[in-house]
Amino acid sequence: MEICNRENDIERFELLQTLTFDSVRRRMSVIVKSTTGDIFLFCKGADSSIFPRVREGKVDQIRARVERNAVEGLRTLCIAYKRFSQEEYAAAEKLLRSAQLALQDREKKLAEAYEQIEQNLILLGATAVEDRLQEKAADTIEALQKAGIKVWVLTGDKMETAAATCYACKLFRRNTQLLELTTKKIEEQSLHDVLFELSKTVLRHSESLTRDNFSGFSTDFQDYGLIIDGAALSLIMKPREDGSSTNYREVFLEICRNCSAVLCCRMAPLQKAQIVKLIKTSREHPITLAIGDGANDVSMILEAHVGIGIIGKEGRQAARNSDYAIPKFKHLKKMLLVHGHFYYVRIAELVQYFFYKNVCFIFPQFLYQFFCGFSQQPLYDTAYLTLYNISFTSLPILLYSLIEQHVSMEMLKRDPTLYRDIAKNALLRWRLFIYWTFLGLFDAVVFFFGAYFLFDNATVTSNGQMLGNWTFGTLVFTVLVFTVTLKLALDTQYWTWINHFVIWGSLVFYIVFSLLWGGIVWPFLNYQRMYYVFMQMLSSGPAWLGIILLITVSLLPDVIKKVICRQLWPTATERIQNASSLSQDHISEFTPLASMQSPNYQSSDFNSTAASRSNYYSKKVMLTHWQSNDYFKLPSLFGYSNTRYSSSTGSYLSRSGLETSV
Repeated sequence: MEICNRENDIERFELLQTLTFDSVRRRMSVIVKSTTGDIFLFCKGADSSIFPRVREGKVDQIRARVERNAVEGLRTLCIAYKRFSQEEYAAAEKLLRSAQLALQDREKKLAEAYEQIEQNLILLGATAVEDRLQEKAADTIEALQKAGIKVWVLTGDKMETAAATCYACKLFRRNTQLLELTTKKIEEQSLHDVLFELSKTVLRHSESLTRDNFSGFSTDFQDYGLIIDGAALSLIMKPREDGSSTNYREVFLEICRNCSAVLCCRMAPLQKAQIVKLIKTSREHPITLAIGDGANDVSMILEAHVGIGIIGKEGRQAARNSDYAIPKFKHLKKMLLVHGHFYYVRIAELVQYFFYKNVCFIFPQFLYQFFCGFSQQPLYDTAYLTLYNISFTSLPILLYSLIEQHVSMEMLKRDPTLYRDIAKNALLRWRLFIYWTFLGLFDAVVFFFGAYFLFDNATVTSNGQMLGNWTFGTLVFTVLVFTVTLKLALDTQYWTWINHFVIWGSLVFYIVFSLLWGGIVWPFLNYQRMYYVFMQMLSSGPAWLGIILLITVSLLPDVIKKVICRQLWPTATERIQNASSLSQDHISEFTPLASMQSPNYQSSDFNSTAASRSNYYSKKVMLTHWQSNDYFKLPSLFGYSNTRYSSSTGSYLSRSGLETSV
């Protein structure tokens, strides 16, 4: 090893031993030999692991500087050294050699050897490095909190450095009251007293919120942030001395539940994994996501339900062990709040729609057995049985689960609170699943008994055209295919030419297939039971009326339910959908102004001669929804206007004001 010193002289050192870094010791050492024959040990590490092993040096001065740098958010390291005599080095080398060659408990013996060698150091100084946050890291964390996601920071940094970083990334705010559960606090009081004092503080605040009926966040809203270090966590995770099954974990979790943010500092990698496991196994059983960028985050990433690794200067160990890899922390916002939101809505609809359409498909066959003497006579033709899930109803739901966007991507980015509508598995709960199942049973009963009473009517069958079990089954199947396809069309919010093609194309394909299947004598079939059945059914006027009537009755309950729920109990997503339906054009993510082609929104400011000479069809309008009112911003000749539309009175109010983007 060659080093250029302050006098620009080259100094050469021979590397004798390396005392490797580990997360428990939080330090690393090298033993080197200079050209003059002197042997030195140089040690670098966290201040908490260096200062207790120092016997001389400017300890107080350097400790004060380290504390000041940590408060400023800088990452600090302390450097110390030790000079060996030949006899001391020989003893240290022998100790290391025996530990390295041990066949049992090698790691334990190495740790004991390192601990024995790294003593009586001379403090050299400290380093402080600015660890800048990535761009938009604060915005991303703020968006996650607005989305209802609890954010915990697990780091190996000093408490002061970690707290400064948390303030910089908006995890802690100015009005956040910090609660400390650290070794220093536990030394002043017992762990039991500290825990129950914190618990009493946050629970009293939580009860006051309940009495206020969660009236909302205000400027004087008091939220809590918890800071815990690795040593305190070890005491919490350790079982009680009396051997009782109860321990401090539940009290600790209860405190964390009532804190808006939690900071865990001086964490070893295994302790990070312990924290994640503790949250996973709590009584709420939440879904956990761990994101990290270095090798010390691997255990945490592997322990969480979902692991995300950031590829960067810290290497690729985190990315290689994760489920997803991203280049920047800011991409987490779009990944969770946009793509994750879309994915969950699509999957929820896909799962429940499949149950629904197969209940509609099978239940009429079950009911038919009561009318055919349980003779195992099928209600549908074999071709219909085979192609129902393969061809007639597969493509619409497949395309829905790939491209559906119930809210625009830009709106999800701008309003993270929309994520709360799907939180805690909201769309796959038992209540919704039972609703879909009953809807399928209701539609199946309407299909079967509607067609049954239609056939039972002498007026319908008097011409002899609609008679027979295959005609009956074809009528039921036709209503079935049209109803389940139109049900999906009602649920679709994001229409493209692909949706139109697969939804209406599936219905056209069913009709064309039925005409061909029943209109040709197939030489390879031993039976021709469906010959001319479909055409004969369609040649009857009552059959057309019955199909339209049964489809309408089947879809009516779902339509009524959607209308009533949207009017009386709308979700935040439905409010956004209603507001966006008033805007005709697409609103860009970067410009909150969108063209409106309708002259009905003309402001009185446009009555001026100069304004009327311009093309008012190309004017910009901005729409926003606030406190049950819709607001339209219209530019006047000099850029001043403010037009408000009241949804309650149906009137427009025009004011003057500076046009600004909201």
